[in-house]
Amino acid sequence: MRIIFLGTPDYLNPIIRVLNEHFELIAVGTTRSAPLETEKLNIPILKIDQFSNETIEQFNNLKPDLLVVASFGKIIPQEILEIPRLGAINIHPSKLPLYRGPSPVQSQLLNGTTDSAISFILMDNKMDHGPLLYQEPFEINPADTFQSLLTSMFKKSADILPILIQSLIDNKLTPIDQNHPQATFCKEIEKEDGYFDIENPPSLEILHRMIRAFYPWPGTWTKWNGKIVKFLPNMQPGTSNLKPYLLQMEGKSPTDLKSFLNGYPSFPLKNNL
Repeated sequence: MRIIFLGTPDYLNPIIRVLNEHFELIAVGTTRSAPLETEKLNIPILKIDQFSNETIEQFNNLKPDLLVVASFGKIIPQEILEIPRLGAINIHPSKLPLYRGPSPVQSQLLNGTTDSAISFILMDNKMDHGPLLYQEPFEINPADTFQSLLTSMFKKSADILPILIQSLIDNKLTPIDQNHPQATFCKEIEKEDGYFDIENPPSLEILHRMIRAFYPWPGTWTKWNGKIVKFLPNMQPGTSNLKPYLLQMEGKSPTDLKSFLNGYPSFPLKNNL
C-alpha cells in the first residue's frame, strides 16, 4: 500500500509515524518546512508551492495507492485526487459538516464548543465537502488550547488511521454524504484576531476562550500606555478553569494576575479579571 501524506505542522508527526510503520509511506508533501519526523525516518519530501503540471507528473510517477491529508492548507485539484486508486482521505478536527475551513479548532474554542469529533472523509475538489468514512467523538475540555487540542486530536487520529485504511482496502467502509445544508464555515485566522481594545474589553468568558483559541498564535493581546500586554494560558496544574492565564507586559516575563496588578495597579482591566 503506497501512501503519500500531505501535511505540514509538527503536531502531525504521530500520523507520519503510524503510516510509515503500517504501510509504505513513499513521500510527505509540505507547503513549508517538513514535519520533523520526515528527517528522522528519512522519508522523501515534496515541497509544494502550487499544483503545477510538474507536480501532477511527479505524483503520477510515484504511483500512490492512497493520499492521506491533514492540515495541508491548499485545495488539492481533481487531477491529483484522481491519481491514487483508493482516492484521498482527509482528517479534519471537527464534527463535519460543522466548521469547514482553515480554522476549525480555533473556531470551536472561540464558540465554547465541547462536543466535537475527528472526521475522516473521502476528498473531493471542494473544501471539507467529501463523504464521511468515519467520525470519532472527541470532547473538548475547559483547559484545552489550540496547541494542546490539535496535538491530542491528531494523536488520536493516528491511533485510528491504520484500521480505517485497512477497512478501506478491504472494501468494508460505506461513505456517507455529509448533511450539506447544515454546513458551517470558519475563516483564516489573522494576527489582528487576537487583539482587543483595552477600552472595550470582551467579557471574562470570551477573553478566556480567546486565550485558549489563540495560543500559541496569534496570541491574545491588547495595548496599554503604548505597550503590548499579552494574555497567556497558565499551564500550571491547579489553576481555575475560569482564570487559567498569565499576563505579560511588553519586554517583561509572564506573571500571574495578582503579581501583574501589584506591578501595574492602574491597569484598566483589573475590575474585569
